[in-house]
Amino acid sequence: MATKEATVAELAGKFRDSNAVVLTEYRGLTVAQLKELRGTLREDASYAVVKNTLTKRAANEAGISVFDDQLAGPSAIAFVHGDTVTVAKALRDFAKANPLLVVKGGYFDGAPLTASEVEKLADLESREVLLAKLAGAMKASLFQAAYMFNAPLAQAVRTVDALRAKQESAA
Repeated sequence: MATKEATVAELAGKFRDSNAVVLTEYRGLTVAQLKELRGTLREDASYAVVKNTLTKRAANEAGISVFDDQLAGPSAIAFVHGDTVTVAKALRDFAKANPLLVVKGGYFDGAPLTASEVEKLADLESREVLLAKLAGAMKASLFQAAYMFNAPLAQAVRTVDALRAKQESAA
């Protein structure tokens, strides 16, 4: 009984500390395949096979009730502590190669996610790519602003040079 309470407390802590949570069913996957999946997720998430009853209690204790109806069959959860998009992509890619892995749903930023919403999340670009695009757009905007500030000055210089040349030719 004490070990169950400790497991629930540990799982509840993982629910609270995670950026996102993705619930999967792994029925039919081998131990080697699960090990491979854990390896691909290791940088951004921990992937744990869980007991449904204990997980339901832990999720409810953490204030998450979205999984209550989905906890059936062999379940495993990806507790995301890094980039959520990267984890969603890794799960999607692994499920394409291993159709026995089924994404049931998730929980992200205080809101439940359906399996199709997790798929849409996987279609987004990674945080690093989005930041690089933002930096490029900002650099282009700064270059454009600098050009706009310099253009009147350059125009004035050309006008003064033209006037000077006209005066010199008239003299």
